[in-house]
Amino acid sequence: MTLNAPNTGKANMTAESIASALSLAIHEHRLAPGTKLGEDDLSDIYGVSRTTVRTALLSLSHQQIIEIKRNRGAFVAQPSLIEAHEVFEARELLEPRTARSAALHATPDDVALLKDHITQEHAALDAGDRGRALYLSGKFHLEIARIAKQQTVADMINVLIARSSLIIALYWRRESALCESQAHHALIKAIGENDGTRSEELMQSHLVDLHSALNLHELPPVEQNLRAMLLGDAQR
Repeated sequence: MTLNAPNTGKANMTAESIASALSLAIHEHRLAPGTKLGEDDLSDIYGVSRTTVRTALLSLSHQQIIEIKRNRGAFVAQPSLIEAHEVFEARELLEPRTARSAALHATPDDVALLKDHITQEHAALDAGDRGRALYLSGKFHLEIARIAKQQTVADMINVLIARSSLIIALYWRRESALCESQAHHALIKAIGENDGTRSEELMQSHLVDLHSALNLHELPPVEQNLRAMLLGDAQR
C-alpha cells in the first residue's frame, strides 16, 4: 500500500482516496506530527482541485489525526503529553474486554487472519520498515475489535489507534518494544483457544507495556518536506 506518483490518472482521485493515502502515510510515520499539509502542495501532488483536497483534510480532522488551524492551514496532529496518557489509558480500559469478547466469537478464519497480520508485521520489521510494522500492529488491534462484533467500540478503538500512531511517532523511545511480538503471538493463541480470561489479561499487559515504552517529554517540532515525504515514498 504505497502512494502513487502524480500522473494523468491522478485526476480521478477522490477526496476519500486522498484521505486514505494521507492517513496511511501518517500511520506509517512517513508524515511526522506537525507536518504542514498545504492545500496547494497536495493539489499539485495529487493532480486534483483544492476543493477536493480540502474535503479530504476535513475528513481527517474529524478522525483527529490532523488539525485545521484558523488562518494557518492543516497540520498532522501533535498530541500533548496529557493526551498521550489519556489515549493509552482509554485503550487499557476498552481493549482488554474487547479481546475477551473476540476470544468468545473467534472462528478459525479469524485466527488465520490474525496470523497473517503477524507474518506481514515480521516481514516489515525484517525489511527495516518500522512505520509499516507499526501500522500493521494497529490493524491487528482493529481486527480483534472486529472479531469481537462490537462495532461501536471498534469505531472508538479506531480513533484511539490513529491517535496512538501519532503519539508513538512523537514519544516512542524504546526501540526494543517494537520487536516484542510475543505479546501478539500469545494473544492469537488465547483467542484461538477461545480463552476469554487469558485474552483479556494478555491485552491488558500488552497495552500497559506499550504505554510504559513512551518517553513522555516535550519534543521539538519536526520539520518535513511534504513533497519529498509523499513522492519520495512513491518512487520506492
